[in-house]
Amino acid sequence: MEWQPMEINPEMLNKVLSGLGVCGSWGFVDVLGLEDEGVSSVPSPSCALMLLFPLTQQHESFRQQQAGKVSGGTDLYFLKQTVVNSCGTVALLHAVANNPTHIEYDGDSALKKFLDETANMTPAQRATHLENNQAIREAHDEVAAQGQCRVEADNVNFHFITFVNVKGQLYELDGRMEGPVNHGTTKDDSFIKVRSSSIHLIPVDVSNLRFI
Repeated sequence: MEWQPMEINPEMLNKVLSGLGVCGSWGFVDVLGLEDEGVSSVPSPSCALMLLFPLTQQHESFRQQQAGKVSGGTDLYFLKQTVVNSCGTVALLHAVANNPTHIEYDGDSALKKFLDETANMTPAQRATHLENNQAIREAHDEVAAQGQCRVEADNVNFHFITFVNVKGQLYELDGRMEGPVNHGTTKDDSFIKVRSSSIHLIPVDVSNLRFI
């Protein structure tokens, strides 16, 4: 199964949030860099960080090494990515689902309904449920059609992962993995800085990084 490739930036992601019935008190912004100056520009508080990077053989090898570090924390919501071109929306789902005390929804929110329906499912079952969820696919494809740049499906070689703080633990959520990876302790007031340090552990092409 394949969705439309989407131009990924905070504006597009915020449109997806709105289309899925998430209230406007939270939204995505660009993180300008990993150094103190870039991190300090991020509004506070923040509850998730999404990293967009090019897929390379180097990262693929690292991902295979990370497979042995996967944890199955019951406090986490994790979803496998099985739909082509859905990594941005899957990363968005990870960000929202793991911050239930922060996020508010409209009364008929398609995202809230999806999360409620899949709360007790396995990551693979959630993936199947997403494949069959017409409302989320339509929201994704509608925003994808609004992009300024025409993204060619065959040329999409970037991937999104999400970092979240769940009960003082920093987790990396990558839909291509079998589960979340725990990067150790963190705090709400230093969440961005700790996450930025963790990103340095991931071998990616720094000239093509994008943080949201």
